[in-house]
Amino acid sequence: MLVNAPLSTETESEVRTKSEDIDAQVMGDVLKAVVARVKKIDREHDIPYIAGYSQNGEKIYIDRHMPKSAMLGGKRVQTDRFIILHEAVEKALLDEMGLHYLHAHQIALRTERAAVESEGLAWRDYNAFTKSNEREIGDEQLKKVPDDLDLTPYRNERDFQKLQQMMAAIRSEE
Repeated sequence: MLVNAPLSTETESEVRTKSEDIDAQVMGDVLKAVVARVKKIDREHDIPYIAGYSQNGEKIYIDRHMPKSAMLGGKRVQTDRFIILHEAVEKALLDEMGLHYLHAHQIALRTERAAVESEGLAWRDYNAFTKSNEREIGDEQLKKVPDDLDLTPYRNERDFQKLQQMMAAIRSEE
């Protein structure tokens, strides 16, 4: 159950723009606040579907082959923060709200899209960038899979072949 707790000075200081309407500046504040709360970002492993999170939610994993930036709208854009936002929102919805992965993923994807668009970037371009890398990452042979990776997305997607490959890679590292 959610409890209305008083806001800390830290959370209050993160709010630079106040609006109850959809607002790009508020979304920018959200993006910064969520990314700041992630304890560790790990880019040293093979992570199917581009990214994931540890079972305890303290780490966000981004596949070691995923580029950290992309040319979007004629400029070089650091993209990890959008991926981190997606993964953090998805994990929170799974753990705190008990949502099914597919529902948590949809909300996280829409949040990611709002963050991308709030920076004046075209979702179509960003999505093309992530999808092209997702295909390449999906085809790679898994060698380094973290043993604390939350497997919920793979189970809920019923991607049993990928789960078997991941478990084999985890066992080979032990």
